[in-house]
Amino acid sequence: MIKTLLTAASLALLPALAQAADLDGSTLSLIWGLPFAGILLSIALFPIFAPGFWHHHFGKITAMWTVLFLVPFIAVFGFGMALSVVVHAMIAEYIPFIILLFALYTVSGGILIWGNLHGSPKLNTTILAIGTVLASIMGTTGAAMLLIRPLLKANDNRKHNVHVVVFFIFLVANVGGGLTPLGDPPLFLGFLKGVTFGWTLQHMALPVLLTSLSLLAIFFAVDSYFFAKDGVNPVDKTKDSPIKIHGKFNFFLLAGVVGGVLLSGFWKPGISFDVMGTHWELQNIVRDVLLLMIAAVSLKLTPKQVRAGNDFNWDPILEVGKLFAGIFVTIAPVIAILKAGTDGHLAPLVHMVSDSSGAPIDTMYFWMTGILSSFLDNAPTYLVFFNLAHGDAQTMMGPMADTLLAISMGAVFMGANTYIGNAPNFMVKAIAEQRGVKMPSFFGYMGWSICFLLPVFGILTLVFF
Repeated sequence: MIKTLLTAASLALLPALAQAADLDGSTLSLIWGLPFAGILLSIALFPIFAPGFWHHHFGKITAMWTVLFLVPFIAVFGFGMALSVVVHAMIAEYIPFIILLFALYTVSGGILIWGNLHGSPKLNTTILAIGTVLASIMGTTGAAMLLIRPLLKANDNRKHNVHVVVFFIFLVANVGGGLTPLGDPPLFLGFLKGVTFGWTLQHMALPVLLTSLSLLAIFFAVDSYFFAKDGVNPVDKTKDSPIKIHGKFNFFLLAGVVGGVLLSGFWKPGISFDVMGTHWELQNIVRDVLLLMIAAVSLKLTPKQVRAGNDFNWDPILEVGKLFAGIFVTIAPVIAILKAGTDGHLAPLVHMVSDSSGAPIDTMYFWMTGILSSFLDNAPTYLVFFNLAHGDAQTMMGPMADTLLAISMGAVFMGANTYIGNAPNFMVKAIAEQRGVKMPSFFGYMGWSICFLLPVFGILTLVFF
């Protein structure tokens, strides 16, 4: 009897759920953003003041903030709207996000670069340069997961090696992905909106080159200083030996991941399924299934010794998965308020990107997109400012090309400003900490980005805008 009543109640709810509208950001108070701010502050403060507690309970803390958002939201807007928001966050954003990360993490973890080299400034700079190039070919996550372990191994005998990981995040996990839509999610969303592959490659080439060369030069100087300061360490945990690559077939699987992502961009069958108001398109379902299959093949065929050589485990992807599940749900009202433009409570920010005549101020588009991408997810932030500027890809690539460039550069480059600006940042941090590197706190990392990234971004502003 109870089962029958529950079934009937569920069926009665379906029409309301299916018709649940998008959040109207013009009616939302900034108070709804407090749980999202709570997650960010937890990420920033708990590792400083209660690292052990955070390490064991970060998933529960994230869940607590998510519940603190959902319970009052249900009370005000109803269960149907709340469920619609959660379903949209999961289907449209979180599921494709985490599946892509899972596939790249799994496949790249099946490639073992065995051997060890001496972590000199020249070698470290070379590895960072290679990773920067690979990031636009195989994505920032794929390139970061492929190279972070051999880089850590090469520097495991150095007293000062934190800066190596920090600049790795700057370059490989962020800036390097700015050359193609394959490199970073914001550019891929632009590709799906109609921004051509060629436009991105052509217009982002010089900014990526200038930013990469600047940061590589700064890194070489910083690494040379610390290398000289360390002196010669007679005890090397891993002796120098020739480099050998195992699990090479995973490179073909990485190509399959890239192909699956491109497929969802080019193939438009026009078929979608309405799930409580969210349209789940067939090409995206096929892409996600394909990525899961590729990951399964990698897990099945890669010898256990190869993953053991990488110290492969699921902790980094689990940490990202738990944290970003809460972030994607609680960020919904913040994004909705931004989408409301001048009608929302963040109207002052919106007014800052246009002059009195309504013409775009490209410098402000660069910095506002970038600053928000440092703390919000850079993919929806890119879309908000893309639509705010005009929304039509042809217009954006034509007379508003400088504005589109500003949005693209801000979303991609400034994801490096914080640990949460881009998902690979957190994954690299987690792997480095597992290898014994004492990574800086949330604010400590921001200290590095303020000192080394912001001056470079200032130069980019003068050169391009």
